[in-house]
Amino acid sequence: MKKIVLNLDINDAKEKQKAMKVVSSLPGIDSIGIDVNEKKMAVVGSVDPVSLVMKLRKSRHTDILSVGPAKEEEEEKEEEEAIEVEAKEEKQEEEAKKEVPDDDQQMAAVELVNPYKIYYNPYDAAQFYYVQSAQDNPNVCTIL
Repeated sequence: MKKIVLNLDINDAKEKQKAMKVVSSLPGIDSIGIDVNEKKMAVVGSVDPVSLVMKLRKSRHTDILSVGPAKEEEEEKEEEEAIEVEAKEEKQEEEAKKEVPDDDQQMAAVELVNPYKIYYNPYDAAQFYYVQSAQDNPNVCTIL
């Protein structure tokens, strides 16, 4: 993972959008950030800086300002430890919430889910059709 900072020749939001579209087509990009006021673009990912600049130079003037690691290892370790602690706390909270509901609560839930009883009349479903034949009515149009 590398963080590549580029100097771009962009002036407005339309040019910013075009640059983002060009960069996002490259494989291996995790995040893209553009600051229009400072005319800088920061790209994080496993993309080759030279191919990135060549792709951008087809439409605008581009210079590489810096290429370096995306995050320091110490910060990554601290973030991983924080994530592990949060995951343990969430598991404990979920276990505390997993209480068996009472029978009254279950019945109330069933009533909320099925507020209306289903009405079904099997006699309404029967429908009869009368098909006319040429023998019954000689004026019926038939195509043979």
